[in-house]
Amino acid sequence: MSERVGIEVRATGLRRAHRGRVVLEVPSLSLPAGQVTAVLGPSGAGKSTLLGIVGLLERPDAGTVEFDGRLVGTRDRDARLRTSAVFQRPFLFKGTVGANVAYGLRLRGVVASERERRVAGALERVGLAGWEQRSALTLSGGEAQRVALARALVLEPQILLLDEPLASLDPVLKHRVAREFAELFANTRSTVLYVTHDQDEAMTVAGRVVVMRDGHVMSEGVTADVMGLAADEWSARFLGVEPAARGTVAESDNGLVRVACDGVDLYAVSDLPPGTAVLVGVRPEDVMLFDSGADLPASSARNRIVMRVVDLEPRGGVVRLALQAGGVRFAATVSRASALDLALARDSRVLALIKATAVRVRQDRATA
Repeated sequence: MSERVGIEVRATGLRRAHRGRVVLEVPSLSLPAGQVTAVLGPSGAGKSTLLGIVGLLERPDAGTVEFDGRLVGTRDRDARLRTSAVFQRPFLFKGTVGANVAYGLRLRGVVASERERRVAGALERVGLAGWEQRSALTLSGGEAQRVALARALVLEPQILLLDEPLASLDPVLKHRVAREFAELFANTRSTVLYVTHDQDEAMTVAGRVVVMRDGHVMSEGVTADVMGLAADEWSARFLGVEPAARGTVAESDNGLVRVACDGVDLYAVSDLPPGTAVLVGVRPEDVMLFDSGADLPASSARNRIVMRVVDLEPRGGVVRLALQAGGVRFAATVSRASALDLALARDSRVLALIKATAVRVRQDRATA
């Protein structure tokens, strides 16, 4: 399938109110061409409103949207033909899978032979090669959503919009389909905007993340940095991490830095020079815990810190911990069995091992 190159999307000064309440206020937002950006936030954060405005499905009360530097709007037919969308419900109609996927092509007047070729290619891309003659009414939830994605991809969009596409699937199926989507997105040239409230889903599919709350963008950037470095207390709670620690780069050597953080030295991968004030964070799943007196052999984990358990909270099959050493607090998760083996309790001590590559570091603009 021939595929057009994705385009850069830039939004400026977006504002939207509903029944007298402001539901979206975004001063600026950019979607890099050809990249996958996830918009993450709780219900009511304004995610779908943002997608609707950026995708030219609805008008903002104020602000502009540009495609590759050109102002566009809801009445711009050429711009709208550059986009396609997938929503939470697949909205398949009676008939065959092939007819559903070909629907948009028929509306655009694509000849039958070209439709057949493009439909076959789109179904192959989503793992449903040869399904053209199957009834759309017999599909499982995951299959139906993949058909909906094929229907969007067959239009060869430069901008692909997905609004909670996996929200109606059960957790096991959601995880599998998310991995399939991620693999497909890695091989597409479209600019992708992916709305979700699920953090695991966002981390699986997207290279960039925008975190929203009450219509505002709280943080945005590379997925690993945003998810590991909470911009504020609310973001820390929402992302399941502790607020970022503040420190100063004490040493820098060939891409490895030592950060002094209020009595604790942390090693991280960064090119920031000595003297730079930074924020430091770690995802809970990147913290490995051992008995505080464990004599461990040398490993690739540069950070070995004895930390105190300041809080612990059972969550299903795991236990979430808040750990502290000096002025540094990290979150960690362990299985219930591991929590029992380590005799974890408030004020107990554990040895935390963290690889330098897992420590996220960003310049602290507040002190720059």
